[in-house]
Amino acid sequence: MPPEKIFVTGASGFLGRAVVGRLAAGGRSVRAAARRDAGGWPLGVEAVGSPDLAAGADWSAALAGVDAVVHCAARVHVLKETAGDPLAAFRAVNVEGTLALARQAVAAGVRRFVFVSSIGVNGAETHGRGFRHDDAPAPHSPYAVSKWEAEQGLWALAAETGLEVVVIRPPLITGPEPKGNLATLERILAKGLPLPFGLAGGNRRDLVSVEVLADLIDVVIDHPAAAGETFLVSDGRPVSTRALLETMAAAQGRRLTLLPVPTGLLAAPLKLAGKGAMASQLFGDLEVDIEHTREVLGWAPKSAVSTT
Repeated sequence: MPPEKIFVTGASGFLGRAVVGRLAAGGRSVRAAARRDAGGWPLGVEAVGSPDLAAGADWSAALAGVDAVVHCAARVHVLKETAGDPLAAFRAVNVEGTLALARQAVAAGVRRFVFVSSIGVNGAETHGRGFRHDDAPAPHSPYAVSKWEAEQGLWALAAETGLEVVVIRPPLITGPEPKGNLATLERILAKGLPLPFGLAGGNRRDLVSVEVLADLIDVVIDHPAAAGETFLVSDGRPVSTRALLETMAAAQGRRLTLLPVPTGLLAAPLKLAGKGAMASQLFGDLEVDIEHTREVLGWAPKSAVSTT
């Protein structure tokens, strides 16, 4: 029999590119879908164009002959939101677009659908114990709500059709040329200015390196126990905001000056300005319990926190 063909959406993105590289390095047959021609694909990767991720998208040609889909494409956190109705914008892509792709995958005979969701489905902050895979969902943002609704739609489709769905909920993803909040921190560090986070060493936040997440995705594509499961993932070593900044500065070869400002004095004005989520990300805890992932898959993260 010919080798299984794995279809990766969002293949030119931060995570998608790492997944394609990981799968190709392991000898898998990969079809990479990207909205722009990123070039430089690993040897043997079949690159195809990607339609907009929407309810009316036609994926039929891209899904022909595919055994498993890894769905990395999404509308992600928007730092400067311009949509009049952010939740509707997230739903159009992350819910309606995802389910349209999944339905067409079923029609094409795809066996397994791996959906990259978000730890935001669990909530924004932990208090005393890490989030678990079977916690009651508490999505805290339009983005997280859309990911949770997509999960529910995929489970309903699985029950109806027999499609093997696997859900992965990562926290903040680290790695070379990061996106979102980590990219913002990198730009701030590049200016070399003193930062008021010298006392932000008491919080605990789990992260996941893009390499660790790509490794887990590689495992769940064909692990017999993965179908029908939700997996949380992390590097297995929570860090504080101060430790994260120190690691990032060291990776960039930059000198870091941290001023000892009480975190309460920093968090209060952010909350008054309606930026409580930012205060939570900077000074709160977000721990992830990955014991279920370890036990079901016999898997463990193979590298430490990476911010380079």
